[in-house]
Amino acid sequence: MCPTKQKHRTKILSTNDEQDRNDYDWREETINGGSLRRVDLIAGFNGWASPPGNLFSLRSKQYLTKKIKSPAGEYLFKPTAVDWLKSSTRLDNVLGRSDNRVSQSLIKAHSLKKALKTFIFAVNLQVPGKDQYSAVFYFSTDEPIQPGSLLYRFINGDDQFRNQRFKLVNRIVKGPWIVKAAVGNYAACLLGKAVTCRYFRGENYLEIDVDIGSSAIARTIVHLAIGHVRSVTIDMGFVVEGQEVEELPEKLMGAVRICQMEMGSATVVEAEDAAAVAVGKSGCGGGSSKVNNHEEEEEEGDNCG
Repeated sequence: MCPTKQKHRTKILSTNDEQDRNDYDWREETINGGSLRRVDLIAGFNGWASPPGNLFSLRSKQYLTKKIKSPAGEYLFKPTAVDWLKSSTRLDNVLGRSDNRVSQSLIKAHSLKKALKTFIFAVNLQVPGKDQYSAVFYFSTDEPIQPGSLLYRFINGDDQFRNQRFKLVNRIVKGPWIVKAAVGNYAACLLGKAVTCRYFRGENYLEIDVDIGSSAIARTIVHLAIGHVRSVTIDMGFVVEGQEVEELPEKLMGAVRICQMEMGSATVVEAEDAAAVAVGKSGCGGGSSKVNNHEEEEEEGDNCG
């Protein structure tokens, strides 16, 4: 009797394990995790949402000859997570940290033989101050990135090329006039030409760390916005700028809406050994580049404030 019962029990556990493997969705776990939760696009508060791509106007196929822009359409990457982090030191290469929840979820998926071809794109906006904050936006794709495409060249290119192409487009959806006046209702900026950007290329990810503190102008604008953060809703989109006909129309890599965030909602992160972060669990390698502030592209209204 006992051997028969034990055999039956083992079979049940095996079935449950198989069900858990089939049910596990690492992207759903990361979307619903973290201290800054996904909220309603219109009525959400102290969270993030995914704005429709068509709210952003990007360079069309005719831009170089007629300066025409068009709605961006769908993202190239799927929204995956947002983290609002606080630390005593600047947080670099967060995807390479052993305690990063997004990396941990993907590692778990890999252990279940799932998401084996997934690639993550992340932007880490580093906000300086007495405490160091990071707003980290994660996007991912399960589809192979086409060799030779602009996106492929950006992901696998050098930092000089990335600095010439990495663009932020933002919209103030809601906020006091002083923030709208400082940021602009709609603005575009080549971040690599305005602030220090550090690029970390892991085996299955690219993370861009944007050091707001490296520019006095950017630092002033961000601190102004933070002073009104509970009344500000902002859309941010990330683009590889198209500068040749064959690189147009531009496409959004991803976008995020931050809805009236509360500073106190940040997750506190402990400082981690620099060597451990440099290697990371995902086999990270990285570099950094700094370019001085540049003149705006007048015809496009690009600015960082």
